[in-house]
Amino acid sequence: MGATGQNVDRAPLVTLDRSPGTSPVAVYRLPDRGATGHPAAAGPHRHDFLVMFYAHRAGGTVGIDGRAWSVRDGYLFVIAPGQAVSFPTEAGTAAAIVDEGWVVRFPADAVPPGAYASWRAHPLLFPFARGIDRVQRLTVPVGERGSWLGRFGDLDRELRDRPDGYHEAAVAHLTLLLVAAARLSAGVAGQLRSSDEPLLAAVFDVIEERFGEPISLADVAAAVSLTPGHVTTVLRRRTGRTVQQWLVQRRMQEARRLLTETDLTVAAVGRRVGYADVSYFIRRFRAEHRMTPVMWRDRAPGD
Repeated sequence: MGATGQNVDRAPLVTLDRSPGTSPVAVYRLPDRGATGHPAAAGPHRHDFLVMFYAHRAGGTVGIDGRAWSVRDGYLFVIAPGQAVSFPTEAGTAAAIVDEGWVVRFPADAVPPGAYASWRAHPLLFPFARGIDRVQRLTVPVGERGSWLGRFGDLDRELRDRPDGYHEAAVAHLTLLLVAAARLSAGVAGQLRSSDEPLLAAVFDVIEERFGEPISLADVAAAVSLTPGHVTTVLRRRTGRTVQQWLVQRRMQEARRLLTETDLTVAAVGRRVGYADVSYFIRRFRAEHRMTPVMWRDRAPGD
């Protein structure tokens, strides 16, 4: 492990294009396609989603948060939202160092939350919820690598062919991959729990507990006993986003769920996610999704 020599502080943020009726899960086979299918993937970039990068046959390095990590056969990287990723090669993509591999990207809400209030507490997503200064690079045992290829291939076929029920099947295949990754990381779970990043964890806990209230940066900073300026600086440097941006993302995630799964009015949904003014909620939703809440609900599957 060493430094990449690349400036990742201003790495652009790659976001998921969320549309009703389409799967939030995407899978790419390497070297056929780049790791994100997005122009920013050609240089240092951050994601606002979770990424699983499996190098079945590979050789090279990947830069994560300014550090170079070797990539070898059987390595599996789980990359959390906000981490800066780069591939220090001439081509600048994962495909340049991988002869055979897969990338899966998905938002945290693609996995049913069950009883867990935050994705960081979800047992299947725990490998992603590590301290921000640590990278989860796991090694798939040689005898299990064929099974891993099969799981990625099954997910790819569902998303490519789109048979009836492919939404549910894709989530099921993703869940199997996450179960396998969680088992690989079980040996380091205790270390990760004890060395997590306390400030980031505290900030995200406040957002999770209070996103339904009309809270501000000042409220979040007060809850963690720090100044707004300090919280903003640390969060932007470590994740590429501000408190307000993370707050909006969490509110929009819940708004999409309520619009799809309930019959609440748009005004009621807005109030549930912290927007007392329905007109402002509609403007924010349109800015994030390029459509109104009513349009999202009308286009959701099953309606």
